[in-house]
Amino acid sequence: MSPKNLNIILLACSLSLLCYLTHRRARTAMMVGDALELINNFYVDPVDRDDLLTAAMNGMTGMLDDHSSFIPSGAYESFQDSINQEFAGIGIFVEQREPGQPVRVRTPLVRSPALKAGILPNDEIIEVDGEDVSAMSLREVSNRLKGPVGTSVDLVVRRDTGSVSLTVNRATIELESVVGDHRDQDNQWVYRLAQHPEIAYIRLMGFGEKTVAELRKALLDLDNNFGALVLDVRGNSGGLLYAARDVCDMFIDRGRIVSTRVRGGRIEEVYNANSGTLVDNSKPMVILIDGDSASASEIVAACLQDNRRALIAGTRSYGKGTVQNILPLQFGRSALRLTVARYFRPNDKNIHRVRGATEDDDWGVIPDQGLLVEIDRDTRLKIEKLWEQASYPILASESGPIDGEADVLDVDPQLRRAVEELLDQMAPPRQPEVDGGNQLQDTKESQPEKSIKPAA
Repeated sequence: MSPKNLNIILLACSLSLLCYLTHRRARTAMMVGDALELINNFYVDPVDRDDLLTAAMNGMTGMLDDHSSFIPSGAYESFQDSINQEFAGIGIFVEQREPGQPVRVRTPLVRSPALKAGILPNDEIIEVDGEDVSAMSLREVSNRLKGPVGTSVDLVVRRDTGSVSLTVNRATIELESVVGDHRDQDNQWVYRLAQHPEIAYIRLMGFGEKTVAELRKALLDLDNNFGALVLDVRGNSGGLLYAARDVCDMFIDRGRIVSTRVRGGRIEEVYNANSGTLVDNSKPMVILIDGDSASASEIVAACLQDNRRALIAGTRSYGKGTVQNILPLQFGRSALRLTVARYFRPNDKNIHRVRGATEDDDWGVIPDQGLLVEIDRDTRLKIEKLWEQASYPILASESGPIDGEADVLDVDPQLRRAVEELLDQMAPPRQPEVDGGNQLQDTKESQPEKSIKPAA
């Protein structure tokens, strides 16, 4: 056979294979497209095509697991903002209690253009750039408030004293993910407990693009000038895997951090600690978790528990041990959030709580012995209000102390238990007693010294 004929045969085979693969992909897409067209043309009531597409995507991802999902175009931008920890806007948190009611300002952010312009908590947004928005949805109002950095927006807000007209300049608004116990007079975070300044306190609100840099700066500013540390990840639903990995690496200088496994249980990545830490290994440490601590929060808690670097206090964590990738669709206007792997803690246990799991099954992160502290819903709401007031002092100035309590340890029993444990570990060893010239056995020798141990 001549080389020319052989090349023709090879080309024909390649084209046939390409056509076959294209047909396999197109056949499914054509089926979905045909269904959309039939519904659009013959369903008894008009239906929005975008809503149909979203429903179809939600149907596909809904059969996978609880954490795979379709992110439509309207929500994808907000999702990216939360991960990137910044957005272009005026710097307010808003809510809408009832559909058709005006969007209400929960609070302006510290150092935000909104705060400088005079926007107050509980202001109702009535007009944006001359347009009546009093009956618009939260998303519609938010979209009108956003815009290019450097531009301005004219608002009319309604408060108890009447309507007020304001002009606010848009800017890049940065979202904090690392906060402390309270703010100082310059609105800078203080990473120490007000009642026990010898104990450092850092709360991680998420694991975004800037979390590692924020935490590094906080620890460097503290410069190990403290006796013990509380790392609070209660209510933290997670974020970026690599951010959790790098946070762990700040506290341990050896050992495994986390491993990930893909389809078939094949190990994809194993992350180990690098030498050196930002916190002296001799300083006792407690991590606070609760039922809303998930994913990246559980990686940190499990890693430091298994490596005997920290004690865990609070309540059992959520149990999300899967890794999601964000895969853009529609040229980046929407995305598919798809579970691609599971992660395992250093002791090789799977944190993930599968459907149907019971309290007796092995999942999540469990507080260490003696550090399980259950709280009721009312107490949780008080703690969340304390956090909000610490983040936004303007709220504290308006509402005052919670139930007359000025001490956070009186409101927060989980934090109080963590402080008690750390104070006990920080206490100097008892000196040997002397009786008639005979030195008695040192209490420290007769009783086992407390050590940091993983949960059973």
